[in-house]
Amino acid sequence: MQVLGVLGLGNIGSRVAAVGSAFGMKVIAWSENLTRDRAQSAGAELVSKEELFRRSDVLTVHLILSKRTKGLVGPRELALMKPEARLVNTSRGPIVDEQALIECLRKRRIGGAALDVFDVEPLPAGHPFRTLDNVVATPHVGYVTRNLYRTFYGDTVASIAKWLDSRN
Repeated sequence: MQVLGVLGLGNIGSRVAAVGSAFGMKVIAWSENLTRDRAQSAGAELVSKEELFRRSDVLTVHLILSKRTKGLVGPRELALMKPEARLVNTSRGPIVDEQALIECLRKRRIGGAALDVFDVEPLPAGHPFRTLDNVVATPHVGYVTRNLYRTFYGDTVASIAKWLDSRN
């Protein structure tokens, strides 16, 4: 059974945990303030940070970027991961130490990474993530859905219409 590790089991992380469970994965989770009850209510097992990195076949990041979370996934955490493990970051780039991840991927210490966020966006043309064959990178659009676009553009049109009405 594959193990899905969820780093940050909030609104998005708990939904990702549900998807992992639906695919028959064992779900484990850790974050600094996560409780056993909260983890269980999301269908996950609360584990230590070290165990999360050691046991995960796929480790997905769902934290808010703050002083506390910047660089939270660094060389030490990456070194704990299985050689075939995958890291997924769709949260915020600086949560993962980018240089440590590049080094780890170049030396094939983990199987690969799927990234939708980066330290610098858009990702510079010569960035290593663009050439490493064990990286799948998207330009911070992983959240985009047809319904979300309807909401964005619908709200924009409504705001413009309201502004135009206020001028008359």
